[in-house]
Order: sequence, then C-alpha cells, then structure tokens
Amino acid sequence: MALQRRLLFQARPIHLLTKHNSTQLRLRSLLLQRRWLSVTTTIQQRQKTSSSSSSDSSVITPRNGLLDPFFNDQQKVIPQYPRKTAEDVASLKMPPTRTRMLSRDFIDDCLYNPNYGYFSKQAVIFSPEMDFDFTELQDHLEFMNLLGKMYKDIEGEIDEVDEVARQVWHTPTELFKPWYGYAVAKYMVSEYKLNLYPHKDLIIYEMGAGNGTLMMNILDYIRKYEPSVYKRTQYNIIEISGKLAERQSESQDVRDVTEQHTCVKIINKSIFDWDIHVPDECFFLGMEVIDNFAHDVIRYDLETLQPYQALVSIDDKGDYSELYESVGSDALISRYLATRKQTRYRSPILSRQLWHKLLQLMPLGPNMTQPEFIPTKLFLFLETLKRHFPNHRLILSDFSELPDAVEGVDGPVVQTRYRGTMVPCSTYMVQPGWFDIFFPTNFELLREMYLLVCRGTRAGSDKSVKVLTHRDFCERYGDIERTTTRSGENPMLMYYENMKFLIT
Repeated sequence: MALQRRLLFQARPIHLLTKHNSTQLRLRSLLLQRRWLSVTTTIQQRQKTSSSSSSDSSVITPRNGLLDPFFNDQQKVIPQYPRKTAEDVASLKMPPTRTRMLSRDFIDDCLYNPNYGYFSKQAVIFSPEMDFDFTELQDHLEFMNLLGKMYKDIEGEIDEVDEVARQVWHTPTELFKPWYGYAVAKYMVSEYKLNLYPHKDLIIYEMGAGNGTLMMNILDYIRKYEPSVYKRTQYNIIEISGKLAERQSESQDVRDVTEQHTCVKIINKSIFDWDIHVPDECFFLGMEVIDNFAHDVIRYDLETLQPYQALVSIDDKGDYSELYESVGSDALISRYLATRKQTRYRSPILSRQLWHKLLQLMPLGPNMTQPEFIPTKLFLFLETLKRHFPNHRLILSDFSELPDAVEGVDGPVVQTRYRGTMVPCSTYMVQPGWFDIFFPTNFELLREMYLLVCRGTRAGSDKSVKVLTHRDFCERYGDIERTTTRSGENPMLMYYENMKFLIT
C-alpha cells in the first residue's frame, strides 16, 4: 500500500515507451550510455602542456572512492569543446554534440527544446472525464482502484496510437477537481476582498497552466459564489508550450458559449522571456511547475570547501562527461550563492567537516564532496517577479521531497516509463526528450530567498510570507466535506503529503 501510494502520489508517473524492438534497443543504449566524471581546477590549469592544443589537458577524473581506479578511465582525454547555452541550441533538430553546457542548460535543453525536448513530445496530463464524487466512494482504496484503472486505460490508448515516447502524469488539480481549484480561488478571493476590493480589479497570472483545468475551476468558483468579484476579474496564462496553450483554449471551446469565460488571455511565452512591466497588484500562480525548473550542480573541494560548478561535455558520439570548474564565470550561479549566504541556510554538505577530514585520510579516497543541486532557474524566476511584477502576491505549490532521487542534496528524480514500468535513473545526464527530470524544492529556504529578492527584507522578518503543507492549505480553504468518503477518509488530505505551498 505504501509503495503504491508513493508511485501514484509522490513520484508522478511519466511517459510510456513503445514496444517495438528498435525502441527496446534505443532504451537499452540510453541507460547503458557511458558516463564520465571529471574536474577542472586552477592548479591543474597551470600544469597544462602545449602538446594537446585540441583537448583540455587540465581535466582529470576525481577520486570517488577506493575502487574508482578500477572502474573509471583515469586517462580519458576530453576535448575542449565550445560552450553553449540552451538558447544557443534551441533551433537544433537533434541533441547537440561536440559541445559543453552548464548543467542547467543541459537539463533545460532536455526538457524544453522545442524540437526534441521532453515537453515538446505531446505531454499528456491525466484528467478524468468525469469529476469524482468522493461522498459516494467507500474509502480511499476504492478511489485508488478507480484511478489505477483509468490511468491504465489511458496509457494503453496512447501506446496503441503513437510509436513515439509519450508522457502522462497527474496533478492534484486534475484528481480533485473542482475542489482543489475552488480552494485556491477561495484563498485569492478572501485576500482580494480584504485588501483590494472594490477599488481594484482581481488580476491573476498563472504560469504553466497545463490543461487549463485550474483556470476553469477558479473562474467557475468566482462566477458562482462571488459574482460581483467575477465582473472585475482578469485571468492571464503564461504558457511556454504551444500545444498546451492550444489545449487551454480548447478547454473553453468545448463549453457552451454561456459557460465560457471571456476574461481569459493566453500568452504563449516562457516566463524567462517575459519583458512586459506589470505594475498592477496581482496574484501570480505556479502550481506543480517549479519542479521542472533546471538546476545547476556544484561540488566542493574536500580540502578547501571551495565550490565548483558542473559542465556537461558531449562528445561526437553523444556520450557525456561531467566537468567541474571554479565558481565565478557564471553570473547567475554567483548571484544565487551570494544571496543564499545571507540566509540562515547552510548546505548539509558543508556541515560534514569531520567526515570530510576522514575521507582525506583514506588512500585513494574522494577529493570532492557529493553534488548539490541548486535552483538557479527558480532564483531567476524570483528576479523576474521582482523586476516585472513588483506588486504581485505569489502562490507556489510543488514537491518538497521526492523518493528514488539522484544522489546529492536536492537531487532530482530522473525516470522514464517502459511497457508500463517506471525506470529510474541514477544520473541527470540522459538522452534529451526521453526522461522526465524534476526536483524537490526546499520551501523553507525558498521563503528566505524570496524575502531577500522580492521584498528586500531580512530572512524571517515578514510573517505574511508563509510555507504551508498541502494538507494545511486544503484544510484552511478547501470544502473538506466534498472530498470525504463514506468511511471518513479524505484523499485530498491524505495524498500529496510531500507537497507544500508558498503564499505571500
């Protein structure tokens, strides 16, 4: 039971690969692809020889343990390829080769490249055709059985229709519609009426709206229960995916004209390309979105504890190497670390000083710490809010922890689905477009970073910026009776226990 709940409601299910032999061979090659781990240091840069003009002779393989020399090629020469960003390779039809990229650019390209990225492969968000009547269900087991059957049916339909890898996942918005959306609407309306009504409009921006279900549920609630507020409501969707933007429009088109919401505007654009100043007081929503914001990878030198940033080197065969260089050349990483230093947060890695000293005494022991995944794109999102939406009220919800994650602090879950079976991976360096890569969020740290970036206040000094658990939020603002089964169990409160909210 615990495992089933974890698979269904913690690590969200993802895409199904085809059953043809060519796909089996491709999947096998993806999972067995060679991985190399290397490091660049300033000391080694001084030791460069002039005999290798086409390769970076300062790159070596770090010691990850006593058995490392037996399993890693210590003499592997990694060419010094040109460095590119995700934007540089966005027009490519196939994943790049003979290239180096920061880890966040590599992950961003894997997920969002418009031609081969994970989210460009017609992502399917699981949405039951009919809303569940929880009051008629015996208990949460009956709900899970119904859900499992529906999920199996949709996976089978997708596998039969399309040979290309497809993605299917679910969100609380879809599983508990309309009640989950009603809870979000109730929170916003209560805050709006307390602070802005009737002198200003209720202006809402939603980033990454999926099928448009949350938008429809929020507006349905306001129109039904707050008609005077509905007349003053504006709803704007910022959607990076062209296919999902079309789907959001279609969610309105299938309704009767009298049931459609005319206050909706869909903007097909990435939030990171946003260049319009919005001075109005508004609510900004990001529900189950920030987990797919790309992260950078840093490791610390065991002796000096100085941070090094990761680069992914891709050779002419499409094999990957992870290189490290001193932090400083990338402005975003530097700004993130400098801001984080002002908070009360201390990386768990830096708290293991005794352990690090013991490792240095080991013969052939590791010379670098475990990796730490830092949310640089999430930090860039906060800077975007500060610059372009100075009077926003933020509502974010996402995973606070994840099972089966890649090793390291705040490591992602990297997984694919083959013949109905989830295939987890131990590295983020995977073939672009075939794997979902999603991260947990440290909401307590996010709160402090938000205060510093968006409010200009010291961490912990503003009580209006809150972190709530999924359960706390739903209990405060949800119609709990409508999601309670006959046995008294409440799936909306029981599931997604590893999700939290940040509200400001």
